Amino acid sequence: MKVLVTGGTSGLGLAMASALAAAGHSVALTGRSGPYASSVAEGLPGATGIELDVRDESSVTRAVGEAWSRLGGIDMLVNNAGIGMRTVNPLFMTQPQGFWEVPVNGFRDVVDTNLTGYFLVAREVTPRMLASGEGRIVNISVNISTMQRAGFVPYGPSRAGSESLSRIMAADLRGTGVTVNLLLPGGATQTGMLPPEARPEGREFLDPAVMGPPIVWLASEDAAGVHDERIVAVEFERWLRDRKAKP
Repeated sequence: MKVLVTGGTSGLGLAMASALAAAGHSVALTGRSGPYASSVAEGLPGATGIELDVRDESSVTRAVGEAWSRLGGIDMLVNNAGIGMRTVNPLFMTQPQGFWEVPVNGFRDVVDTNLTGYFLVAREVTPRMLASGEGRIVNISVNISTMQRAGFVPYGPSRAGSESLSRIMAADLRGTGVTVNLLLPGGATQTGMLPPEARPEGREFLDPAVMGPPIVWLASEDAAGVHDERIVAVEFERWLRDRKAKP
């Protein structure tokens, strides 16, 4: 399968790109720095790195076209590129800000990346998938508690919006051969979005590798036709058992 992973140079994106490449899929991973994306891709079997700023429509158009050309098509889009609360409040875990204290430009940047970015990339990829008669889109999300947590404007609203967007995408694409699903870790994860000082001793955080098994399964033949599901990575094995047990 030919897979485009946005925001694939670190964190959850890199974990998913690595798992997909190790499973034998052709992967294009993106980052705002083209040279850095290429250097990261060099460490993965058969992967390619592409520059992409998901906030910029022209960048999205160019990057999707490049990925399509270099991979020979795109069978799966993993919408993952995002930025967190650190960009608007580096001390968000210990000194949360009220929404009225959030800089306007910071609010817009997070929403433009985490919500508008998902829309722009999916908007560019979907017509190509529809023309080929099939495709898979996986939108990365977070726990609902994160969407509603005090001090989490604009990150919480941006992720709530992307989850709603995913559900509507699934409704719009039902019956077309293009599937849409949500995938989230299921807890606080060791990524660059969480500052080191916000990791109290004794508290365990998820390894980004938790995203590997579900994303590889979503790229498999077994997942053909799976549509409008919300899959929590830490519960994936149980979810899959329950699914298989259904008559």
